[in-house]
Amino acid sequence: MSELRQRVDVWLFRSRLAKTRAAAARLVSEGGVRLIRDGASRRLEKPSVEVAAGDTLVLRVGGLLRSIRVLALNERRGPAAEARLLYDELDADALA
Repeated sequence: MSELRQRVDVWLFRSRLAKTRAAAARLVSEGGVRLIRDGASRRLEKPSVEVAAGDTLVLRVGGLLRSIRVLALNERRGPAAEARLLYDELDADALA
């Protein structure tokens, strides 16, 4: 059985970490997102890269460095309370 995955720009939009999908794609394209999977870290260059539950994203939002662990994927962009259940905030300084 294959693991469920979702494009990083779609996930950032649905988790309400970006106001629009275009803004999420721009953030990724400009090199503002790093993916940590299985202990290996890489800077994302394309918004089509897929994320899965358990992945960690390090991104700069509003001048702040944030480290986010992906907990779940979502079918839609729901209310903020629902979106907050999609990720867990980590200590960004510990990962940087």
